[in-house]
Amino acid sequence: MQERNVTTSTGAMAYTFQHPPQGFVHPQYRDPAVPSASATTTTSMGRKQYANIMHDRRVYRGSTYAATPVSTHMKEEEARKERELLRRKKEMAERAASIKRRKELDAAQRRLATPPPVVGRQHIDVQTEEFLEELKDEVEVVQQETQTDPMLDRPATPKYVPTKSGRDAETQIHEKDLFHFDDAVDPILDVMVGKTMEQAMLEVLQEEELELLRQQQLEFEQRRKEELLEAQRLEAREKRLFEEKERRKKQEIERIQREKETREKLQARQFAKVYLMNLENRVFARLQDEGWFQDRVVHEVEFDFFPWLMDEVKVELEKKQRARLLVDDLIRQVVAMQLEA
Repeated sequence: MQERNVTTSTGAMAYTFQHPPQGFVHPQYRDPAVPSASATTTTSMGRKQYANIMHDRRVYRGSTYAATPVSTHMKEEEARKERELLRRKKEMAERAASIKRRKELDAAQRRLATPPPVVGRQHIDVQTEEFLEELKDEVEVVQQETQTDPMLDRPATPKYVPTKSGRDAETQIHEKDLFHFDDAVDPILDVMVGKTMEQAMLEVLQEEELELLRQQQLEFEQRRKEELLEAQRLEAREKRLFEEKERRKKQEIERIQREKETREKLQARQFAKVYLMNLENRVFARLQDEGWFQDRVVHEVEFDFFPWLMDEVKVELEKKQRARLLVDDLIRQVVAMQLEA
């Protein structure tokens, strides 16, 4: 049973496909009872047991580089060398043991006999020679010799063969085992074509919507530019008006300042004119009062005649004073002479 649903949304057609599950007509797996001509064996349960040589435990496994092929003659030669080496080691060990025993015997013979120590005491070694020597153990030195084998040619490197891993399995698919092309592909093609058409229509609608949005964006940008130009024009007009207003205010302030200065100058001129109207008469009157304008005769009498007169009187008085002093001196001399006589 097949069902197809067609729905319409925003002018686009959406296709959906529903198909109920169904079993295969032909068997999917091979019958275990049928014998096979391959290199495998079948158990009573129908399972295959693979007879692969890689799974045989009797086959040696490992890297081909690990073991080098050695001939029988080389093996015998190596065994002989090992036996000879063991024999030499044994002889050298026996010789060293014999030398050690002989040295110990000689040392025991040269050493003087000493009575055993009493209970609770023990003997110690003391040097009785004139010069003391350092006591130390002598190290035994044994010389040994060996001989290396002659250089052998390296054998050819065998070809690398990777180890096989995993399990071998096989199956067989007969015709019409999985699906029927005409019955199974037809609805799939319908769904694919429907989805393709739906996607194409959605893309067309999306492109139209994008074009509409682009047109609206252009109109919005145009209006925004016009509004920006209008705002700039109004801003420039307000700026010009403000500058004109400031210029007029500055001119008015300058005019008021000039009028104030002119008025102050006029007031100062009028005050100076009124103040200087009778200034000359007042100055002369004040100077006259202070005595700067006096009579010439009086001035000459006060400043010329009287000083000269006073100087002359002073000179005459000094002369009279000097004459009086001289007369007094003469009188005293005469009186003194008379008294002496």
